[in-house]
Amino acid sequence: MVLTKRIIPCIDVDIDDDGNAAVYTGVNFEDLEYTGDPVEMAKRYNRAGADEFVFLDITASAEGRETMLDTVNEVADEVFIPLTVGGGIRTREDIKETLRAGADKVSINTGALERPELITEGARSFGNQCIVISVDARRRFDEQGEHYVEIDGESCWFECTVKGGREGTDIDVLSWAEEAEERGAGELFVNSIDADGTKDGYDIPLTKAVCDAVSTPVIASSGCGGPEDMYEVFTEAGADAGLAASIFHFEEYSIQRVKQYLDERDVPVRL
Repeated sequence: MVLTKRIIPCIDVDIDDDGNAAVYTGVNFEDLEYTGDPVEMAKRYNRAGADEFVFLDITASAEGRETMLDTVNEVADEVFIPLTVGGGIRTREDIKETLRAGADKVSINTGALERPELITEGARSFGNQCIVISVDARRRFDEQGEHYVEIDGESCWFECTVKGGREGTDIDVLSWAEEAEERGAGELFVNSIDADGTKDGYDIPLTKAVCDAVSTPVIASSGCGGPEDMYEVFTEAGADAGLAASIFHFEEYSIQRVKQYLDERDVPVRL
């Protein structure tokens, strides 16, 4: 049986000046602009035919605060597709509370890099299917990495970053992906700092390298500018799901239009 490729809209949520949850969109994790209300956007995507929905609290880790669970609960009440929530998850109790608020899965980045045992604890307590390890990767062209790929004639490795891409770790993405899989991660959510918000296409070398390194499903994120980019990341990199934000938020493309484009080119999707 051929598994269908998933199309997943994502909202990046922060606290606005009035203390309310709001969706923001930016480029390379910077220059964030107000985009909308998270609950209203969740309603819209639930109606639009999304396969899943991702809610990322983009400053929780950097600010050392907990995820905004009240808003997660409101969003969960409006979506009837799998909901993944990330941001500020550092402990088994955080995972438990996020799932209790209505999430089907949790996305963990900084907390898992700081204490990899969290992946094992989460998988054992709540099931592998609940644990998504988020990787915020950036390219480095030096000799500090473990695994290299050729990009435009240069050797490049990918570094894990934390706190919304604000800090490097010197940890090789491919080594970390392999460890996360061994520890029980059910999915890998691969974000490219270099491609984020550019609409120039997914980072194919990054995504393909991760897909080749692990058997765990990989969600490709960052850089999607249209259906052609989704097609490329599925057929050339082997991603299991394609995540996008801007093209859906600003209604440049509908989810159904993307799915129809893929279906016409024999990429299996749920119509």
